[in-house]
Amino acid sequence: MKKLLVILLVLFGLVVAAGHMMSPDMNLSRSVVIKAPAAKVHEYVGELKNWPTWEPWTDPEAGGDPTIKVTYGAATSGVGAHQSWTGKDGEGELTFTKSDPNEGVTYDMAFINGESKLPSQGKLTYKAVDGGVEVTWSMDAKMDMACCGGVIKYGPLMASMMKGAIGDMFQFGLDKLKKKAEAGA
Repeated sequence: MKKLLVILLVLFGLVVAAGHMMSPDMNLSRSVVIKAPAAKVHEYVGELKNWPTWEPWTDPEAGGDPTIKVTYGAATSGVGAHQSWTGKDGEGELTFTKSDPNEGVTYDMAFINGESKLPSQGKLTYKAVDGGVEVTWSMDAKMDMACCGGVIKYGPLMASMMKGAIGDMFQFGLDKLKKKAEAGA
């Protein structure tokens, strides 16, 4: 029993140390080349009401939550376009801060779970390439989560674990976007 307690304390100490040494910043991006003009891609990306046709968040095949209910703001395209959502894992909101049919969209997003709000910034950018456009979906977030008076910083560990899962979902969404845009080109 004493050995088990020592092992648990050592593991706890390693988790605390790792949380203090790792960066709470989460930066990720995924890309795909779409054989369609940027304007065609922007029809899906620049209009929030078209996101359900390609985004991964509600698609069970991507590990998404099909219970998500989206509410749109007064504007659904262009700067200021807004949506909010609720689902089994919490709620959130997204607002376009930039929208250009040749360059892509930039947005502010926040996941809200109980009293905690995790803000992030995202982009879907377009870059002309031979035969189409390279679309890159990226996200930057700071995961400064801690408990016990800041002694246990678990945000950096969460950032590390979530990076792969969110990156996979981004790629799933980009692949769906590619199929939609190429079919409509």
